[in-house]
Amino acid sequence: MKIAYHLSALIGLLCWALATQALAAPAPKERVQDTVDAVLEVLRDETRDVETKKRDIRVLVRERFDFRAMAQSTLAQNWRSASEEEQKRFVDLYSRLLEDTYLVMVEEYTNETVEYRNEILRNENNAQVDTAILAADKEIPVVYRTRLKDGDWYIYDVIIEGVSLISNYRSTYQQIVRREGMDGLLARLEEKTGCADGNC
Repeated sequence: MKIAYHLSALIGLLCWALATQALAAPAPKERVQDTVDAVLEVLRDETRDVETKKRDIRVLVRERFDFRAMAQSTLAQNWRSASEEEQKRFVDLYSRLLEDTYLVMVEEYTNETVEYRNEILRNENNAQVDTAILAADKEIPVVYRTRLKDGDWYIYDVIIEGVSLISNYRSTYQQIVRREGMDGLLARLEEKTGCADGNC
């Protein structure tokens, strides 16, 4: 009887802890907004030079993007056939490429604002956050796809004007792997990111 009582109490405590953790988890929209607002703050800060802004934005992007999940999804079936070393190198190079894509904003930013719109829960572990970049003469829809990992929400895809970042790269990379293998893809990424010979 005592064993059953203690077991019931333990199960109850575990359920309470999990429920408390779920309630304490930040919302996907909140996490996306925190990151995007922080990036905008860096871009607007006139006391930081361009290189400092790039460095600070890299830190923010690395904190919120799940680069490994993005890399796996981008390579699709080629991920499973790649060696562990090739997977690690691809994640490193792909992360650098995505960071560089975000850093283009440092050069192009002209005081646009971002409007945060819908948060759509696709299931308990996946959600999307709809936003829009508001410029003087146009509106650019940007959708962030997020997933729950270790009690927090991380971005695993960005859809800009209906075009998925992952899908776009996946199509291109599949063609390269088909023609040149993983070695060819990694060599191209090293050249594109300036990370040849493991310098990044």
